[in-house]
Amino acid sequence: MEATLKPPVAGAETARLRQELRDLFEEVGDLLDDDRAEELPRYFTDDCLYKVISRENHSQGLPAATIYCDGNGMLRDRILAMRETQVYEPRAWRHFISGVHILSVDGDTIRSRANFLITESMSDADPTLFMVGQYLDTVVRRGDRLLFRERLAVCDNYHVRRSLIVPV
Repeated sequence: MEATLKPPVAGAETARLRQELRDLFEEVGDLLDDDRAEELPRYFTDDCLYKVISRENHSQGLPAATIYCDGNGMLRDRILAMRETQVYEPRAWRHFISGVHILSVDGDTIRSRANFLITESMSDADPTLFMVGQYLDTVVRRGDRLLFRERLAVCDNYHVRRSLIVPV
């Protein structure tokens, strides 16, 4: 399952790479918080895998996921469907991302783990805790950019209080 956390490179290079990952995670969180989901696919490779999956299913190797996008095309379709066919109450999210760890580096491929907490505000209620969990990512370097090849949002929630419409 999880690789043992071992620093892939020494000192300053590890810190630089961890900061680069933090910047990527925060940029993606910001665009979701700002309701700019249409920009999300440009952060993923064409052959990406994106899943929002329960901790139980993930730990047991079960494939069922709340959101499952196999490839950038499926991710774009999900966002298009969300915008054009689904009716849902407007909401505001805030992503809080912490504990970024580099699990391994193999050439241009980086495996990482980070914690997330997402709050949700609806027009008629105080903000609530929407989802908490961890991102398990495989990120690849393409030129001067990092792109997600795989992003698993493994959620600790027993259930999601409202429908999960937007990628997290």
